[in-house]
Amino acid sequence: MTHRPTAGEASELRWFKSSYSDSSNPNDCVEVAASPGAVHVRDSKDLSVPELAFGTDAWAGFVSYAADS
Repeated sequence: MTHRPTAGEASELRWFKSSYSDSSNPNDCVEVAASPGAVHVRDSKDLSVPELAFGTDAWAGFVSYAADS
């Protein structure tokens, strides 16, 4: 699901760099931000691309799947 936040909504999100992003290459970065009912994911290299937003159940399923892989 893609989500383009409104100007107010985008500025209210607190973005965090993924611990899996390569710290030796600052151009490789995935960031996440939580909001009520959704987890937002974006590529910090290109902020013109809409972020993705996932419902909390979908995100929990993804994290569980990724942890098992």
